[in-house]
Amino acid sequence: MTTETVLSIFLGIGLAASVGFRVFLPLFALSLAAYFDVWELNESWAWIGSTVAVITLGVATLVEVVAYYIPLIDNALDTIAIPLATIAGTAVMVSTVADLSPVVTWALAIIAGGGTAAAIKSTTSTTRLGSTVSTAGIANPLVSTIETGTSVVMSIVSIFLPILAIVLVLFLFYLIFKVYKKLKPKREKST
Repeated sequence: MTTETVLSIFLGIGLAASVGFRVFLPLFALSLAAYFDVWELNESWAWIGSTVAVITLGVATLVEVVAYYIPLIDNALDTIAIPLATIAGTAVMVSTVADLSPVVTWALAIIAGGGTAAAIKSTTSTTRLGSTVSTAGIANPLVSTIETGTSVVMSIVSIFLPILAIVLVLFLFYLIFKVYKKLKPKREKST
């Protein structure tokens, strides 16, 4: 496995994690990176770097970011965002992985890309639901801002520093694990 292949896998996983926070923003970032020749995509995914794709994904990103600031719409978006994030996480992974057989590429894309995006999106959806219940939705704009900011940072780091991106993804999974353990109901010991 070449260094380019490993970096492309790290890029894909980093962008998939970013998709867990905002579905379209990492796709838009990838589109810009391809458009400006910062990152070369697989031949069959080169269309992501086209002008039409940049504009379309830019508009979709703007609509998504704004929609998360609208009460009730934010929670409704979360219900459809988990399957969308899984698909988008798979897509960014497949579009970035270089020099692997199609079987390995798709397996990695589904497991690492789609799985990472789904795990993070599920956690962010739960966070928003908790915010809605505990603050009557008053804190949701803050949650939205943090999610969008995290998606921006993860997208930029993934494109320019893929090795750091994989470290950040591992850290995110560590945080998710800690939160899960804290929220998991404790079983009482039977006597």
